[in-house]
Amino acid sequence: MQRVFAGVDIGGTKTAVVLSFEPPRTVARLSFPTRPEQGPNMAVGKIIASLREALASQSITMAQVAAIGVSCGGPLDPARGIIQCPPNLSTWKNVPICALLEEEFRVPCFLENDANAGALAEARFGAGRGSENLIFLTMGTGLGAGLILNGQLYRGASNAAGEIGHVRLTEDGPVGFGKAGTVEGWASGGGMAQVAQMFLNAAVIRGESSLLLDTSGQSPANVTALDVAEALRAGDSVAQAIVRATGERLGEAMAILVDLLNPECIVIGGLATRFGEVLLGPARDVVSREALRSSAAKCRIVSAGLGEQIGDVASLCVAVRAFTYRHKPSLVE
Repeated sequence: MQRVFAGVDIGGTKTAVVLSFEPPRTVARLSFPTRPEQGPNMAVGKIIASLREALASQSITMAQVAAIGVSCGGPLDPARGIIQCPPNLSTWKNVPICALLEEEFRVPCFLENDANAGALAEARFGAGRGSENLIFLTMGTGLGAGLILNGQLYRGASNAAGEIGHVRLTEDGPVGFGKAGTVEGWASGGGMAQVAQMFLNAAVIRGESSLLLDTSGQSPANVTALDVAEALRAGDSVAQAIVRATGERLGEAMAILVDLLNPECIVIGGLATRFGEVLLGPARDVVSREALRSSAAKCRIVSAGLGEQIGDVASLCVAVRAFTYRHKPSLVE
């Protein structure tokens, strides 16, 4: 009987359920909008229904399922499998996700911070293969870091290591993690939308035109990071300025990480896979200017090798690793 692993990637905007006999390849995938304002109950019900639908679509029995891995933004308690009100899931207060899924499916379920899970996935299957000291930045709706130091996943004393998004870069500015001027406020999907609003308001005052104003119905508050990506592809100059500004702030955050942790590699998911060198070029320039020269020279800064698949593979890595090691060692392999 062939063993199958199930992954659940819970994000601030969407949730995906995947099945795999041999990660990173998947045999089934279903997704749906997360809709945090509706609370966790509806989403958990959809996760259960999606898992059942995915299993049925491949004629897989529950006896074949080895484990379920859940990847979600923190804060959370991985030991008890509880999601503890992440900033982008503000209505998810102490949700015992693992207990709920174990009760429903009668198989082990394990929970990991999405940044940690992404670090494991990129270290094993992606752009960070071979790196003993790796940082993975989520750069999705929010921004967090997964840390692999000396070949080990580093969680910290309260499982909160890597929350670079909470670090304040400026006295005021875009809000992320409930604070103005933070790394998440300046350099995440939600942050880019706020930066876009600032740039577009200034463009209106100067009488400049932009595709983003047309897209938003002349209301800058409606612009999203996806809108910026589409306008960038069309050559919009305001979109170019927004992405460059986001990249520079990202570079400031990475310079801190480079000086502090001296990584071989920083892998960036989310926006980096969508914007590529338009975002990463300015970020690298800031790192080379701001970080210690010897440390910056040793650090590769790349977009996620797993691309848009990173969340799927990350959740599967949680299932495989936890099933294999039962949470005992912290080694990547």
